Amino acid sequence: MRIAIVFLAGMLASASAQEIKMPPGLERLGAKAEESVDVTLDGPLLQFASRVLSDKDPDEARAKKIVAGLKGIYVRSFEFAKEGEYNQAEIDAFRAQLQPPTWSRVAGVKSSRGGENAEVYFKMATGGDIGGLVVIAAEPKELTIVNIVGTIKPEDLADLSGEFGIPKLDFGARRQTSKQTPPPAPPKSKGKEPE
Repeated sequence: MRIAIVFLAGMLASASAQEIKMPPGLERLGAKAEESVDVTLDGPLLQFASRVLSDKDPDEARAKKIVAGLKGIYVRSFEFAKEGEYNQAEIDAFRAQLQPPTWSRVAGVKSSRGGENAEVYFKMATGGDIGGLVVIAAEPKELTIVNIVGTIKPEDLADLSGEFGIPKLDFGARRQTSKQTPPPAPPKSKGKEPE
């Protein structure tokens, strides 16, 4: 019996260790920010959202399907009047939670000119689905952290983008750009070319 209790406690500890904790200093940033977004949808709120979305409206039906597999959506976004209002060390500590093999960094964008940095992390689930998603977007005067907990299909990410306070993420822009046909060649003139 004692071995079973120790084993169960170990399993619970490892399960809770995989959950991502938002940086504690984020809650204080709202007082410094000119604008802030604080979205916390979990458990009962997600179930409620799932119940009020209509199956008859195609967009709402798609959102309802996506929300059904989620356990939580957490968004913290801040816009400041001046640079240096958030602590980079807290963001680094948050990023340190996103380690392999549980998490994989799938995208990173860094601009040395504007100081804009964005990173996307996935936690893979069984069957090729995504078991969690974290987006960190940091600029000198802006900071956004998105944490989506639960299972979502990769093809549904674009539909979740721009909803529930999640910033619009352009997952398909690169794909569409590569499929575009080149512009047609200019028509040839029928007369002589000027010399």
